[in-house]
Amino acid sequence: MKMNLKVKIITAVVMLLIFIGAAVILNRPDPEDVLSSAQKRMFAVARVTGILSDNAAPDSWTEGRRIGEQKLEVTLLTGKHKGAVLETVNYINAYYNVDAKLGTRLIVRLDYDDTGGLYVVSIPNYDRSSILVIALLAFAVLMIAVGGKRGARALFGLLFTLLNLWYILIPLVLKGVSPVIAAILIAAYTSAGALLMLTGFSRKTLCAFLGCVGGVIAAGIFAWLITILTPINGFNMSEAEELVIRASDSPLKISGLLISGILLSSLGALMDTSMSIVSALHEVYEQNPSISGKQIFRSGMNIGRDAMGTMANTLILAFVGSAFNLLILFQIYQYPMIQILNSDMIVIEILQGIAGSVGIIATTPLVSALCAAIFKVKRVEN
Repeated sequence: MKMNLKVKIITAVVMLLIFIGAAVILNRPDPEDVLSSAQKRMFAVARVTGILSDNAAPDSWTEGRRIGEQKLEVTLLTGKHKGAVLETVNYINAYYNVDAKLGTRLIVRLDYDDTGGLYVVSIPNYDRSSILVIALLAFAVLMIAVGGKRGARALFGLLFTLLNLWYILIPLVLKGVSPVIAAILIAAYTSAGALLMLTGFSRKTLCAFLGCVGGVIAAGIFAWLITILTPINGFNMSEAEELVIRASDSPLKISGLLISGILLSSLGALMDTSMSIVSALHEVYEQNPSISGKQIFRSGMNIGRDAMGTMANTLILAFVGSAFNLLILFQIYQYPMIQILNSDMIVIEILQGIAGSVGIIATTPLVSALCAAIFKVKRVEN
Protein backbone atom coordinates (compact mmCIF):
# COMPACT_ATOMS: atom_id res chain seq x y z
CA MET A 1 0.00 0.00 0.00
CA LYS A 2 2.81 2.41 0.91
CA MET A 3 4.64 1.50 -2.30
CA ASN A 4 1.50 2.17 -4.34
CA LEU A 5 1.11 5.59 -2.68
CA LYS A 6 4.77 6.37 -3.34
CA VAL A 7 4.37 5.43 -7.01
CA LYS A 8 1.29 7.69 -7.30
CA ILE A 9 3.18 10.62 -5.78
CA ILE A 10 6.17 10.10 -8.09
CA THR A 11 3.85 9.81 -11.09
CA ALA A 12 2.03 13.02 -10.18
CA VAL A 13 5.33 14.88 -9.74
CA VAL A 14 6.72 13.62 -13.07
CA MET A 15 3.52 14.51 -14.95
CA LEU A 16 3.49 17.93 -13.33
CA LEU A 17 7.14 18.60 -14.21
CA ILE A 18 6.50 17.58 -17.84
CA PHE A 19 3.52 19.94 -17.96
CA ILE A 20 5.42 22.85 -16.41
CA GLY A 21 8.37 22.38 -18.77
CA ALA A 22 6.20 22.21 -21.87
CA ALA A 23 4.02 25.13 -20.76
CA VAL A 24 7.04 27.36 -20.08
CA ILE A 25 8.59 26.57 -23.46
CA LEU A 26 5.37 26.98 -25.46
CA ASN A 27 4.20 30.15 -23.72
CA ARG A 28 7.58 31.90 -23.61
CA PRO A 29 7.02 35.48 -24.87
CA ASP A 30 8.68 36.51 -28.10
CA PRO A 31 10.72 39.73 -27.68
CA GLU A 32 9.38 40.91 -31.05
CA ASP A 33 5.73 40.46 -30.05
CA VAL A 34 3.64 43.62 -29.71
CA LEU A 35 0.60 43.98 -27.51
CA SER A 36 -2.68 43.16 -29.22
CA SER A 37 -5.60 45.57 -29.12
CA ALA A 38 -7.28 43.33 -26.52
CA GLN A 39 -4.18 43.42 -24.29
CA LYS A 40 -4.06 47.21 -24.49
CA ARG A 41 -7.60 47.53 -23.15
CA MET A 42 -7.99 48.34 -19.47
CA PHE A 43 -10.71 46.65 -17.42
CA ALA A 44 -11.61 46.80 -13.74
CA VAL A 45 -14.24 45.61 -11.30
CA ALA A 46 -16.45 48.42 -10.01
CA ARG A 47 -19.33 48.77 -7.55
CA VAL A 48 -22.33 51.01 -8.22
CA THR A 49 -22.32 53.58 -5.42
CA GLY A 50 -24.95 55.89 -6.85
CA ILE A 51 -27.72 55.97 -9.46
CA LEU A 52 -27.87 59.60 -10.59
CA SER A 53 -30.66 59.08 -13.12
CA ASP A 54 -32.59 56.16 -14.57
CA ASN A 55 -35.12 56.31 -17.43
CA ALA A 56 -35.08 52.57 -18.20
CA ALA A 57 -38.47 50.84 -18.28
CA PRO A 58 -39.75 47.30 -18.91
CA ASP A 59 -40.44 46.52 -22.54
CA SER A 60 -43.11 44.06 -23.69
CA TRP A 61 -41.26 42.50 -26.62
CA THR A 62 -38.23 41.67 -24.45
CA GLU A 63 -40.32 39.81 -21.84
CA GLY A 64 -40.10 42.59 -19.29
CA ARG A 65 -36.38 43.38 -19.59
CA ARG A 66 -35.74 47.04 -18.90
CA ILE A 67 -34.49 49.18 -21.78
CA GLY A 68 -33.14 52.71 -21.53
CA GLU A 69 -30.27 54.63 -19.92
CA GLN A 70 -28.82 54.94 -16.45
CA LYS A 71 -26.36 57.53 -15.22
CA LEU A 72 -24.23 55.81 -12.60
CA GLU A 73 -21.58 56.63 -10.05
CA VAL A 74 -19.14 53.74 -9.73
CA THR A 75 -16.16 53.08 -7.48
CA LEU A 76 -13.30 51.04 -8.89
CA LEU A 77 -12.42 47.98 -6.80
CA THR A 78 -9.43 46.62 -8.74
CA GLY A 79 -6.54 47.81 -10.89
CA LYS A 80 -4.09 50.64 -10.53
CA HIS A 81 -6.93 53.17 -10.19
CA LYS A 82 -8.57 51.28 -7.32
CA GLY A 83 -10.68 53.63 -5.21
CA ALA A 84 -11.38 56.10 -8.01
CA VAL A 85 -14.98 57.34 -8.25
CA LEU A 86 -16.28 57.89 -11.78
CA GLU A 87 -19.56 58.78 -13.46
CA THR A 88 -20.76 56.99 -16.57
CA VAL A 89 -23.83 56.33 -18.70
CA ASN A 90 -25.06 52.74 -18.84
CA TYR A 91 -26.99 52.02 -22.05
CA ILE A 92 -29.42 49.13 -21.58
CA ASN A 93 -30.88 47.25 -24.53
CA ALA A 94 -32.41 43.82 -25.07
CA TYR A 95 -29.08 42.07 -25.69
CA TYR A 96 -26.57 44.01 -23.56
CA ASN A 97 -28.82 44.19 -20.52
CA VAL A 98 -26.61 45.15 -17.57
CA ASP A 99 -29.35 46.58 -15.37
CA ALA A 100 -27.47 48.12 -12.43
CA LYS A 101 -28.70 48.69 -8.90
CA LEU A 102 -26.99 50.13 -5.83
CA GLY A 103 -24.21 47.79 -4.81
CA THR A 104 -24.12 45.89 -8.13
CA ARG A 105 -20.61 44.78 -9.09
CA LEU A 106 -19.80 45.51 -12.72
CA ILE A 107 -16.97 45.05 -15.19
CA VAL A 108 -16.02 48.44 -16.67
CA ARG A 109 -13.70 49.25 -19.54
CA LEU A 110 -11.48 52.26 -18.84
CA ASP A 111 -9.49 54.68 -20.96
CA TYR A 112 -7.91 58.14 -20.81
CA ASP A 113 -9.23 61.24 -22.55
CA ASP A 114 -7.08 63.79 -24.38
CA THR A 115 -6.21 65.51 -21.11
CA GLY A 116 -5.18 62.27 -19.41
CA GLY A 117 -8.35 61.99 -17.36
CA LEU A 118 -9.74 58.55 -16.57
CA TYR A 119 -13.21 57.68 -17.84
CA VAL A 120 -15.45 54.66 -18.36
CA VAL A 121 -15.69 53.62 -22.02
CA SER A 122 -18.40 50.99 -21.52
CA ILE A 123 -19.94 48.51 -19.10
CA PRO A 124 -19.60 45.16 -20.87
CA ASN A 125 -21.00 42.91 -18.13
CA TYR A 126 -21.71 42.05 -14.52
CA ASP A 127 -18.86 40.88 -12.32
CA ARG A 128 -19.69 37.18 -12.02
CA SER A 129 -16.30 36.00 -10.79
CA SER A 130 -17.29 35.63 -7.11
CA ILE A 131 -20.37 33.54 -7.99
CA LEU A 132 -18.30 31.34 -10.29
CA VAL A 133 -15.69 30.82 -7.57
CA ILE A 134 -18.43 29.83 -5.10
CA ALA A 135 -19.94 27.43 -7.66
CA LEU A 136 -16.54 25.84 -8.30
CA LEU A 137 -15.85 25.50 -4.57
CA ALA A 138 -19.28 23.92 -4.05
CA PHE A 139 -18.55 21.47 -6.87
CA ALA A 140 -15.18 20.58 -5.35
CA VAL A 141 -16.66 20.11 -1.87
CA LEU A 142 -19.41 17.84 -3.22
CA MET A 143 -16.86 15.81 -5.21
CA ILE A 144 -14.69 15.28 -2.14
CA ALA A 145 -17.63 14.71 0.23
CA VAL A 146 -19.17 12.04 -1.97
CA GLY A 147 -16.07 10.63 -3.65
CA GLY A 148 -13.59 10.91 -0.80
CA LYS A 149 -9.96 10.48 -1.84
CA ARG A 150 -11.01 9.32 -5.30
CA GLY A 151 -13.11 12.45 -5.68
CA ALA A 152 -10.12 14.61 -4.74
CA ARG A 153 -7.90 12.77 -7.22
CA ALA A 154 -10.59 13.17 -9.90
CA LEU A 155 -10.58 16.93 -9.26
CA PHE A 156 -6.81 17.07 -9.71
CA GLY A 157 -7.19 15.05 -12.92
CA LEU A 158 -9.79 17.49 -14.24
CA LEU A 159 -7.62 20.49 -13.36
CA PHE A 160 -4.64 18.80 -15.00
CA THR A 161 -6.67 18.28 -18.20
CA LEU A 162 -7.89 21.88 -18.34
CA LEU A 163 -4.41 23.29 -17.76
CA ASN A 164 -3.00 21.13 -20.55
CA LEU A 165 -5.69 22.30 -22.96
CA TRP A 166 -5.02 25.97 -22.25
CA TYR A 167 -1.25 26.05 -21.81
CA ILE A 168 -0.13 23.26 -24.17
CA LEU A 169 -2.74 22.30 -26.78
CA ILE A 170 -3.78 25.79 -27.84
CA PRO A 171 -0.17 27.13 -28.01
CA LEU A 172 0.79 24.06 -30.09
CA VAL A 173 -2.05 24.73 -32.54
CA LEU A 174 -1.18 28.43 -32.73
CA LYS A 175 2.42 27.50 -33.56
CA GLY A 176 1.27 25.53 -36.61
CA VAL A 177 1.15 21.97 -35.27
CA SER A 178 -1.66 19.94 -36.88
CA PRO A 179 -4.72 20.42 -34.63
CA VAL A 180 -5.69 16.76 -35.08
CA ILE A 181 -2.26 15.39 -34.12
CA ALA A 182 -2.00 17.85 -31.22
CA ALA A 183 -5.47 16.87 -29.97
CA ILE A 184 -4.66 13.14 -30.09
CA LEU A 185 -1.36 13.65 -28.24
CA ILE A 186 -2.95 15.83 -25.57
CA ALA A 187 -5.88 13.43 -25.25
CA ALA A 188 -3.45 10.58 -24.64
CA TYR A 189 -1.32 12.57 -22.21
CA THR A 190 -4.19 14.03 -20.19
CA SER A 191 -6.13 10.77 -20.04
CA ALA A 192 -2.97 9.02 -18.83
CA GLY A 193 -2.44 11.69 -16.19
CA ALA A 194 -6.07 11.70 -15.06
CA LEU A 195 -6.29 7.90 -14.88
CA LEU A 196 -2.95 7.54 -13.11
CA MET A 197 -3.96 10.12 -10.53
CA LEU A 198 -7.25 8.30 -10.05
CA THR A 199 -6.09 4.67 -9.83
CA GLY A 200 -2.27 4.67 -9.98
CA PHE A 201 -0.24 2.14 -11.95
CA SER A 202 -2.40 -0.93 -12.44
CA ARG A 203 -3.81 -3.19 -15.09
CA LYS A 204 -7.08 -1.31 -14.78
CA THR A 205 -5.35 1.95 -15.66
CA LEU A 206 -3.55 0.41 -18.62
CA CYS A 207 -6.74 -1.08 -20.07
CA ALA A 208 -8.74 2.13 -19.55
CA PHE A 209 -5.96 4.26 -21.05
CA LEU A 210 -5.52 2.14 -24.17
CA GLY A 211 -9.27 1.86 -24.64
CA CYS A 212 -9.72 5.62 -24.30
CA VAL A 213 -6.96 6.45 -26.77
CA GLY A 214 -8.27 3.81 -29.19
CA GLY A 215 -11.76 5.31 -28.97
CA VAL A 216 -10.42 8.83 -29.59
CA ILE A 217 -8.53 7.62 -32.67
CA ALA A 218 -11.63 5.77 -33.93
CA ALA A 219 -13.75 8.90 -33.50
CA GLY A 220 -11.09 10.94 -35.31
CA ILE A 221 -10.89 8.54 -38.25
CA PHE A 222 -14.68 8.45 -38.60
CA ALA A 223 -14.92 12.26 -38.43
CA TRP A 224 -12.08 12.62 -40.95
CA LEU A 225 -13.82 10.30 -43.43
CA ILE A 226 -17.11 12.17 -43.11
CA THR A 227 -15.42 15.57 -43.52
CA ILE A 228 -13.80 14.30 -46.73
CA LEU A 229 -17.07 12.90 -48.11
CA THR A 230 -19.38 15.79 -47.21
CA PRO A 231 -17.03 17.89 -47.66
CA ILE A 232 -16.77 20.04 -44.54
CA ASN A 233 -13.89 21.32 -42.41
CA GLY A 234 -12.87 24.01 -39.97
CA PHE A 235 -13.61 26.77 -42.47
CA ASN A 236 -17.32 25.93 -42.19
CA MET A 237 -17.39 26.78 -38.46
CA SER A 238 -19.04 30.00 -37.33
CA GLU A 239 -15.75 31.31 -35.88
CA ALA A 240 -13.72 30.61 -39.02
CA GLU A 241 -13.96 34.14 -40.46
CA GLU A 242 -12.74 35.69 -37.22
CA LEU A 243 -9.90 33.14 -37.02
CA VAL A 244 -8.84 33.87 -40.60
CA ILE A 245 -8.76 37.60 -39.91
CA ARG A 246 -7.04 37.41 -36.53
CA ALA A 247 -4.62 34.61 -37.38
CA SER A 248 -3.70 35.62 -40.91
CA ASP A 249 -0.07 36.18 -39.92
CA SER A 250 0.24 32.99 -37.84
CA PRO A 251 0.84 29.36 -38.90
CA LEU A 252 -2.53 28.27 -37.50
CA LYS A 253 -4.13 25.45 -39.56
CA ILE A 254 -7.85 26.14 -39.47
CA SER A 255 -8.97 23.17 -41.58
CA GLY A 256 -8.16 20.64 -38.82
CA LEU A 257 -9.89 22.49 -35.98
CA LEU A 258 -13.25 20.79 -36.56
CA ILE A 259 -11.89 17.26 -36.10
CA SER A 260 -9.72 18.27 -33.14
CA GLY A 261 -12.76 19.82 -31.45
CA ILE A 262 -14.70 16.59 -31.98
CA LEU A 263 -11.88 14.58 -30.40
CA LEU A 264 -11.72 16.82 -27.35
CA SER A 265 -15.48 16.93 -26.86
CA SER A 266 -15.71 13.14 -26.90
CA LEU A 267 -12.67 12.56 -24.65
CA GLY A 268 -14.54 12.79 -21.36
CA ALA A 269 -17.27 10.37 -22.41
CA LEU A 270 -14.70 7.93 -23.79
CA MET A 271 -12.65 8.06 -20.59
CA ASP A 272 -15.79 7.50 -18.54
CA THR A 273 -16.92 4.58 -20.69
CA SER A 274 -13.48 2.95 -20.63
CA MET A 275 -13.07 3.20 -16.86
CA SER A 276 -16.66 2.07 -16.19
CA ILE A 277 -16.20 -1.11 -18.23
CA VAL A 278 -12.72 -1.80 -16.86
CA SER A 279 -13.79 -1.27 -13.23
CA ALA A 280 -16.74 -3.62 -13.63
CA LEU A 281 -14.64 -6.30 -15.33
CA HIS A 282 -11.87 -5.98 -12.76
CA GLU A 283 -14.40 -6.50 -9.97
CA VAL A 284 -15.75 -9.57 -11.77
CA TYR A 285 -12.23 -10.94 -12.17
CA GLU A 286 -11.30 -10.23 -8.54
CA GLN A 287 -14.36 -12.13 -7.36
CA ASN A 288 -13.70 -15.03 -9.73
CA PRO A 289 -10.01 -15.23 -10.82
CA SER A 290 -10.69 -18.52 -12.63
CA ILE A 291 -12.97 -16.81 -15.14
CA SER A 292 -11.79 -17.29 -18.72
CA GLY A 293 -10.70 -14.53 -21.07
CA LYS A 294 -13.66 -15.32 -23.31
CA GLN A 295 -16.06 -14.82 -20.41
CA ILE A 296 -14.39 -11.53 -19.46
CA PHE A 297 -14.79 -10.32 -23.05
CA ARG A 298 -18.44 -11.35 -23.15
CA SER A 299 -19.14 -9.62 -19.82
CA GLY A 300 -17.39 -6.48 -21.06
CA MET A 301 -19.54 -6.41 -24.19
CA ASN A 302 -22.71 -6.79 -22.11
CA ILE A 303 -21.66 -3.98 -19.77
CA GLY A 304 -20.51 -1.84 -22.70
CA ARG A 305 -23.81 -2.19 -24.54
CA ASP A 306 -25.63 -0.61 -21.60
CA ALA A 307 -23.08 2.20 -21.31
CA MET A 308 -23.06 2.63 -25.08
CA GLY A 309 -26.69 3.71 -25.25
CA THR A 310 -26.58 6.17 -22.37
CA MET A 311 -23.27 7.74 -23.42
CA ALA A 312 -24.37 8.06 -27.05
CA ASN A 313 -27.50 9.86 -25.84
CA THR A 314 -25.36 12.09 -23.63
CA LEU A 315 -23.09 13.12 -26.47
CA ILE A 316 -25.80 13.67 -29.06
CA LEU A 317 -28.09 15.56 -26.67
CA ALA A 318 -25.16 17.74 -25.56
CA PHE A 319 -24.45 18.76 -29.14
CA VAL A 320 -28.16 19.23 -29.91
CA GLY A 321 -28.39 21.44 -26.83
CA SER A 322 -25.63 23.67 -28.14
CA ALA A 323 -27.61 24.14 -31.39
CA PHE A 324 -31.01 24.44 -29.69
CA ASN A 325 -31.52 28.14 -30.55
CA LEU A 326 -30.70 27.39 -34.17
CA LEU A 327 -33.26 24.58 -34.26
CA ILE A 328 -35.89 26.95 -32.87
CA LEU A 329 -35.10 29.45 -35.63
CA PHE A 330 -35.48 26.71 -38.23
CA GLN A 331 -38.95 26.01 -36.84
CA ILE A 332 -39.90 29.69 -36.71
CA TYR A 333 -38.90 30.32 -40.32
CA GLN A 334 -40.18 26.89 -41.41
CA TYR A 335 -37.03 25.95 -43.30
CA PRO A 336 -37.46 22.90 -45.55
CA MET A 337 -35.81 19.74 -44.19
CA ILE A 338 -33.43 19.54 -47.17
CA GLN A 339 -32.01 22.94 -46.21
CA ILE A 340 -31.81 22.08 -42.50
CA LEU A 341 -29.98 18.79 -43.01
CA ASN A 342 -27.45 20.39 -45.36
CA SER A 343 -26.67 23.54 -43.39
CA ASP A 344 -23.10 23.76 -42.11
CA MET A 345 -24.12 24.21 -38.47
CA ILE A 346 -26.45 21.20 -38.38
CA VAL A 347 -24.00 18.96 -40.25
CA ILE A 348 -21.25 19.91 -37.78
CA GLU A 349 -23.50 19.26 -34.76
CA ILE A 350 -24.65 15.89 -36.12
CA LEU A 351 -21.08 14.92 -37.00
CA GLN A 352 -19.84 15.79 -33.52
CA GLY A 353 -22.49 13.68 -31.85
CA ILE A 354 -22.11 10.68 -34.17
CA ALA A 355 -18.30 10.71 -34.19
CA GLY A 356 -18.18 10.72 -30.39
CA SER A 357 -20.69 7.87 -30.31
CA VAL A 358 -18.62 5.88 -32.82
CA GLY A 359 -15.66 6.33 -30.47
CA ILE A 360 -17.73 4.85 -27.63
CA ILE A 361 -18.86 1.95 -29.84
CA ALA A 362 -15.23 1.22 -30.74
CA THR A 363 -14.11 1.52 -27.13
CA THR A 364 -16.41 -1.23 -25.86
CA PRO A 365 -14.94 -4.23 -27.72
CA LEU A 366 -11.42 -2.79 -27.48
CA VAL A 367 -11.55 -2.41 -23.70
CA SER A 368 -13.23 -5.80 -23.30
CA ALA A 369 -10.50 -7.49 -25.37
CA LEU A 370 -7.74 -5.68 -23.48
CA CYS A 371 -9.19 -6.71 -20.12
CA ALA A 372 -9.57 -10.32 -21.30
CA ALA A 373 -5.91 -10.39 -22.30
CA ILE A 374 -4.28 -8.28 -19.59
CA PHE A 375 -6.23 -9.48 -16.55
CA LYS A 376 -5.26 -13.07 -17.29
CA VAL A 377 -1.56 -12.24 -17.31
CA LYS A 378 0.09 -13.71 -14.21
CA ARG A 379 0.33 -11.13 -11.44
CA VAL A 380 3.66 -9.72 -10.39
CA GLU A 381 3.49 -8.83 -6.72
CA ASN A 382 4.89 -5.43 -5.66
